[in-house]
Amino acid sequence: MTAHAATDTMTAPSAREQDELVRTHLPLVGHLVREVLNRLPSHVNREDLVSAGMAALAAAARSFDPKRGTPFGGFATLRIRGALLDELRGLDWASRSVRSRARRIEAAQQQLTATLGRTPTQGELAEALGVAVDEIKSVDEDVQRAVVLSLQGFAAGTADDLVRERTPGPEDLLVYRERIGYLHHAIEALPDRLRHVVTAYFFQERPMAEIAAELGVTESRVSQLRAEALVLLRDGLNAHLEPELVESPARATGCVARRRQDYYGRIAARGDLQSRLAKTDYFATPVAA
Repeated sequence: MTAHAATDTMTAPSAREQDELVRTHLPLVGHLVREVLNRLPSHVNREDLVSAGMAALAAAARSFDPKRGTPFGGFATLRIRGALLDELRGLDWASRSVRSRARRIEAAQQQLTATLGRTPTQGELAEALGVAVDEIKSVDEDVQRAVVLSLQGFAAGTADDLVRERTPGPEDLLVYRERIGYLHHAIEALPDRLRHVVTAYFFQERPMAEIAAELGVTESRVSQLRAEALVLLRDGLNAHLEPELVESPARATGCVARRRQDYYGRIAARGDLQSRLAKTDYFATPVAA
């Protein structure tokens, strides 16, 4: 019993050994942070991720038990990835309750759009849902950061999807490039005003007030246009990539349904697989002369 207990007792590295482990494996933090940043939009703070990774590396050195036979590099990698994942979760402002309310608002918006033949105002949405207009605005603001991650990085929407355990192979990279190409074509195929709002707000990161002044409309109207564009983009991409996720319109022969089908057709007409992959030529490895 005593021998067994002695075997199970953890042998923590000395302070000098911990320092050596951390110093030797510092490049590992940089490598894992770069791996994550490659899948994230530019506004994500690199220093925050590095700080989280460094703290995890130090914690791994303190808790490492060489008697278990696990190499420190693999042990630390799991700890660092977990810390980066936790840091990224903090970027997702949209809690489950917020996302649930956002889905209710979106469903009501689609129903009203089909009924009215136009995008409903926030007042009409609030009345249909029996809530205050301020609540509609609050939910919209809460989910925007998650939307930026999904749009710019074309991620699945959660931090868990951004940090992958395995290295993508050639097939994964090809599929990813095609999806990014579809996203470019979907944005290009948007109606002029919607395309302008998406480009100015998400990619140029311009204030909503500035976009509103440029278009000669209110900020509330810009918010409506942004929401309308995001719904179109989502459905347009799904129509080509995951058709089973596209909801059938309430009136299959109505003007809204016809406009959507026309938009889906414009996306397809923007090009083929080769032109979509050309949108991401920066992924390709240059050929030596």
